[in-house]
Amino acid sequence: MKTIIKLEELGLFILGIYLFGLLSFEWWWFLILILAPDLSMLGYIFGNKNGAFFYNVFHHRGIAVLLYILGSYFKIELLQLIGVILFSHAAMDRFFGYGLKYEKGFKYTHLGEIGK
Repeated sequence: MKTIIKLEELGLFILGIYLFGLLSFEWWWFLILILAPDLSMLGYIFGNKNGAFFYNVFHHRGIAVLLYILGSYFKIELLQLIGVILFSHAAMDRFFGYGLKYEKGFKYTHLGEIGK
């Protein structure tokens, strides 16, 4: 089952790359911005509850898809870019086993405990 989930996440990551390719941004933007959502980990400076909240907002695929759709509808390419980056980053994280966080600590995710 773990292999199937990883293949699914890899497919979603590739979809994100494809969607980025439809935008008019240079490819180096993707390489630079793909790790930007991890800045949300700074929320852990203010405790586990705040850290989990900020991390989960920036790693939630539903939010990413909504931003992309809104950007497409209103023809705001920057909003589409943000959606694609959030979507692709979330897929990449889940491929490597990092899921949405629980409030009890960074290593507790919806995919299981990190480092176990």
